[in-house]
Amino acid sequence: MKAYRFSVVIEGDADGFFAHCPELQGCYSQGDSYDEALANIRDTIQLHVEDRLTGGEAIPKRSAAALTTLEIAV
Repeated sequence: MKAYRFSVVIEGDADGFFAHCPELQGCYSQGDSYDEALANIRDTIQLHVEDRLTGGEAIPKRSAAALTTLEIAV
């Protein structure tokens, strides 16, 4: 069994939490809580990777990720 490491972004708003994996295009999930969103994206990523491996596709390498803030004056 091989382990893979991916970036995960989790954003929250009034309706819950949205999670996505930048390295795996189209790989996203959601949850009512942060922990639920994290568990759901973990399952989603695992299924995505298993599907790619079954199909003989390459697994993308983790890309560099940065989180920053910008101040915009309007």
